[in-house]
Amino acid sequence: QVQLVESGGGLVQAGGSLRLSCAASGRTSSINDMGWFRQAPGKEREFVARITWGGARAYYADSVKGRFTVSRDAAKNTVYLLMNTLNPEDTAVYYCAARPIDSSDFGSWGQGTQVTVSS
Repeated sequence: QVQLVESGGGLVQAGGSLRLSCAASGRTSSINDMGWFRQAPGKEREFVARITWGGARAYYADSVKGRFTVSRDAAKNTVYLLMNTLNPEDTAVYYCAARPIDSSDFGSWGQGTQVTVSS
């Protein structure tokens, strides 16, 4: 199993930036890629970004492309989500998730971290 712990959420004004972190532990050798998702009040959880565990490829939702950057520190088994030019529509609980090599699903999830963007 893989355990994930997010951190870095908070309150920021529109136009500001935040960096979220997701520390992975446990069977990290089984991870194929890591994803960031978010869920706003009253809405379904949506994909934000993902990165291959080797760090070679990153993918983004259209709504965050050009503003958010996902990266990985291999030595720390940590994935980051740098969020720039935040707007109130980015307000949500952000979750990181791990997808195993032998699965098409993100099977391990963190507890989530709240991001609130004020106008």
